[in-house]
This record gives sequence, C-alpha cells and structure tokens, in this order.
Amino acid sequence: MSYTALYRKFRPQEFKDVKGQDHIVTTLKNQIEADRIGHAYLFCGTRGTGKTTIAKIFAKAVNCEHPVDGSPCGECASCKAVADGTSMNVIEIDAASNNGVESIREIREEVTYRPTEGKYKVYIIDEVHMLSIGAFNALLKTLEEPPSYVIFILATTEVHKIPVTILSRCQRYDFKRISVETIYERLEELLEKEQITAEEKAIRYIAKAADGAMRDALSLLDQCIAFYLGQTLTYDKVLEVLGAVDTEVFSSLLDKVLRQDVSGAMASVEELIADGRELGQFVIDFTWYLRNLLLLKSSDEMSEALDMSSENMEKLKEEAGQMEEETIIRYIRIFSELSNQIKYSTQKRILLEIALIKLCRPQMEQDYSSIIGRLEQLEKKIEQSVPVMAANTITVDRQQQSVVQEKPVLPKAVPEEVEQAVKNWRNIVSSMPGLSKSYLSKARLTLGGGNELVVVFDDPMAAGYFTREEERKQLEDTIAEHIDRQVAVIIKENDTNRPFEDSHVDLEQVIHMDITYEDE
Repeated sequence: MSYTALYRKFRPQEFKDVKGQDHIVTTLKNQIEADRIGHAYLFCGTRGTGKTTIAKIFAKAVNCEHPVDGSPCGECASCKAVADGTSMNVIEIDAASNNGVESIREIREEVTYRPTEGKYKVYIIDEVHMLSIGAFNALLKTLEEPPSYVIFILATTEVHKIPVTILSRCQRYDFKRISVETIYERLEELLEKEQITAEEKAIRYIAKAADGAMRDALSLLDQCIAFYLGQTLTYDKVLEVLGAVDTEVFSSLLDKVLRQDVSGAMASVEELIADGRELGQFVIDFTWYLRNLLLLKSSDEMSEALDMSSENMEKLKEEAGQMEEETIIRYIRIFSELSNQIKYSTQKRILLEIALIKLCRPQMEQDYSSIIGRLEQLEKKIEQSVPVMAANTITVDRQQQSVVQEKPVLPKAVPEEVEQAVKNWRNIVSSMPGLSKSYLSKARLTLGGGNELVVVFDDPMAAGYFTREEERKQLEDTIAEHIDRQVAVIIKENDTNRPFEDSHVDLEQVIHMDITYEDE
C-alpha cells in the first residue's frame, strides 16, 4: 500500500478530533442538535486551520443516520460514503480551477434535484475568493433563495476578496490560528501512535514553525521523519532539515553587532550559507529573537510568556540588559523591512549583509532611531576616553536641538514596474476598499534600497494598518492587476518629525523626468 501523508492519515473524522477551533465546533454541533441548520456558511481563516476538515465533518453530520451529540457516528452508510469520497450528496469544488460562470451555472442546475438519499446536498466550495465577478453574480441568486435541502459551505483564506452581497447571505465563521501548545500536544499524540521517538524541544520547534497551521505542522513533521527515518528526532536534526538556526547563532551574531564587528558578522553569514541555512527563514527567526529581547526589556513579567529553556532565558536577559529599547526597535525595523525585501530577491545574501552592516553602523542611516544609536556609540566612546571625530553627514545645532540632514539623492535608475505602479497609483488607490483607500490617498511614494516601491505614511495608524501581511498583500495584488507586473511593496512610517521630502525622493514628482530605467 502506498504511503499516506500524516496530514491526510490523521485528518479528523469527528468534531471531537478537531483541535483549536472549539468555538466553531460547539456552534455547529448545537445547530445540528437543535435542527437549526443554515443554508450558507462562510469558513474563513489562514491555511491549515481546519476549514475543509470541519466542512466535511459537518456534511457528514447533517446526513448521518445516527448522529451522537451533533457529531456524525462514522459507522452508517452515509458517513462511510462521505469519508470515502463516494457520496453523491457532498460535492467538493475547487474554485481556483473552476472559477468561471459555467461552473456555477452547473451547480444552479444541479440543486433543482433533490438528494437521492439523506436529507441534504452539501456543496463545499474551496478557495471561493478565486471565483470571477460573473461567477459570484451567478452564485448570488442561488444563495438568496436556495432549496431547503441544499447547504453551501464556502471556504477562503482571503475573505476581503469576497463581495459584500455574498458575505451578507452567509453565516461567517473565523478560524483562529492554532496555538503552539495545541499543535505540540497533537504532534506528540500522533508520534506516539506512529511509534516514533522525538525530543520535546524538537516537537516544540516544529509547532512554532507551523505558524498556527496544523496542516503545516504535520507536513513539517513528515519531512523531518522522512529525512531521519528510524532515528530519534532531535532538535538539531529538525533545525538541519528545515534550514533553521539555533538561538546560540543569534546570540553570537548579536554580540558581534553590539561590538560593531562587521567582519565577524559577515563571517557568520558565510557560516549560515555554508551550513545550507535558508536566509529568508533566518531573517524571520532573528526578528522573533529581537522581539523576545524587547519583551524582556519592557517588563520582567514577560519571561513567563516566552517559551524557552531557563538557560536561554538567562542569556536573553543578559543581552537585553546591554541594550536600550530604542536600539532593539531599530534592529527590528531594519529586519522587518528586510523580510519584505528578501522574499522577492535573488540576491538574498547581499540584502542580509547590508542589513547587518546597518545594525553595526547607525551612521549609514539618517532617521531618528539611527541617530539615537549613534549618540549611544558616542557616549560609550567618551566613557572609554576614545577621541571622537566630527561627523560630516549630520550637523547638530545645540542651540536649536535639531538635526539637519542632507537632501535625498535622486535615484539613477528606477525599475520599469515601479514606474508603472507610480503612474497608475491614483487608479490603484481608487480600486482599494474603504479604509485602505482612505489611508493610501494620503501616502507618499519613494524607492527602496532593493528597488521596491516604498509607501510612506505620516499617520502611524495607517502605517500599522498596512504592515499587516493581508493588507500589504492586497495592495500588491491590486498593483499587479493594474500593471500586469508584480511589485514588492514596503510599508514605512515617516517617524522623523520632518517633512517627507527632507529624507525621501518623491517618486510621483520625479517619475516624468528624464531618468534611466533598469532592464529586466
């Protein structure tokens, strides 16, 4: 018999087996027990959190011959047919590959026929946000006046793309990201069933790396088991398979940054690459490491919220004591910007090296947080009686207590896709939904160091709104729809207390000037 992946082998078949979505499970079971079943449901949430799984269990339960406390029995002919994928009453549709009007018209014709057996015909439409506007309009009439024996379950990871007319006709259920502890307990349970031994630390790392998605956790576990088949799964082996980095590497790198040891930091990057580590994952993990430092620096009570050994906790506290909060925040800002850039870049190593040099050399930047870092360096040098040279990049007027910065330099080359995005910016903003449109109408545009489109906000609330992955991704998708090109977008807050033009090139003002464009 062929091998079955863990996420398929251990897919829950009853409501009691579903982990981390108790609020949804309880509501659906109560509806079934009270015979108050709706005609249209919308399951939305991030990938791997159980949307399709719960949809199938619900489809079983409404047609089950002997339901138990609102859950399917799993033994009757109807339950077995759904589990085997042979039931005529449960129709699964992938909207990604069936997104046209014709597919929905077929459904409208089918729903006129009653189920041959059982009470309900259940249509599960996965990735429903992929339907075309015409298809949504065709679905609308059926959702508005469905036959009493038809149930629609729409599943999506991008609920903001679904028309309001569809949303208003569905019962909406938001699936939460599953906690690390819940995923850890589930993995431990499955490893015991599979008779595989693993270190607790290894299981916890996989649970954390899954980022709230149970399916991702099972896929990662499957990958690690396959690589070390028949062996005990250790923490070091998991790091090796996933291309991740141990906290000792982060600690060593941070120490070099604090000592402004640029050559040492570059040597650390060389080691990461030689060990086959994935640089994008490294950037994400190091940002989390800095986040933990900031939490510890902010409050002693935060130590209970961090999932790590007492030995690592003491080391982290020691490092937090050596740094100011403003410095940690600057480090996090630089690496957050890097995480947006690096996913689209073919030169990941260069971007990482530039970011580390920025950490070691605050004088490379001219925003407020970097100036604080430079002043801290000057204070340390004065304490150590080191002669200090006058800086030529900024002038400090002690009478006015102000910082005068050099004017930004016009870029020699602007990528063609960025130019097109800027030229179409007003149309792009107009096609965004309400709050996004309002914020973006006041944004300013400039060019990032890795040739990204940088959207700058004076309003910190607007910047915070668009730093959320789903909002930034929606903006990137809208840009791509208008110019048929993918453009990497970086969100930035103008927190310098100075006009935008003092520290940024305004692309909207200069885009029509005679400048050079980069080739693809």
